[in-house]
Amino acid sequence: MARTLFVLTGAGISAESGLGTFRDTDGAWARFDPMRLATPEGFAADPVLVHAFYNQRRRDAVRAAPNPAHTALARLETELTSRGGRLFLCTQNIDDLHERAGCRAVTHMHGELLRARCVACGTEPVWHDDLSVETACPACGQRGGMRPDVVWFGEMPKHLEAIDEALAEADLFVAIGTSGAVYPAAGYVAQARAYGIPTLALTLEAADNAGMFESTRLGRASETVPALVDEVLSGRL
Repeated sequence: MARTLFVLTGAGISAESGLGTFRDTDGAWARFDPMRLATPEGFAADPVLVHAFYNQRRRDAVRAAPNPAHTALARLETELTSRGGRLFLCTQNIDDLHERAGCRAVTHMHGELLRARCVACGTEPVWHDDLSVETACPACGQRGGMRPDVVWFGEMPKHLEAIDEALAEADLFVAIGTSGAVYPAAGYVAQARAYGIPTLALTLEAADNAGMFESTRLGRASETVPALVDEVLSGRL
């Protein structure tokens, strides 16, 4: 029988690729003020500071390589598709490691670090280079209005309607490497439970919303995710 899996990934899946998390005790928001670096108001007040922060994160993301957890999900997508099923991969991450591992359909609810956005005309070009207050929009030519195409505090996540539709159609919900602290993503487990969908968390440490999951497996994503994929594809889960 064809299966439809909804997989939600967070910073924990990319941590083993060397990309820092946000909400751990040594994460980005423990070391930097998110109100200065990740809000529209912070960008308006000091765009030079915000650009410097995201330019470094963009460089780090480009240097990073997918790990076995990313490649296992790409294998899951390929195999499910060949069997008439579907993997809906929804990520809170703004890196492109899922795509570079081979995933063809990734829903970035918090935007993408390797895209920019013009606040003047709204264009969202692919962008691998640094941004600055001098960067001109390739569409409208205006300078000073190019920003990372990421969702900041106080902004609406992307693709919410498509996410809700996919969750309603799933027969298994899996959260991988998520903190369980950021909404609306942290509420998807409750939504899945309301639909009667089995829920599973794979995480290094119990998430803030761990009590909502029917099952939790603790461990490194590079180990737990390939094991999960093997179970799913063999029909043991």
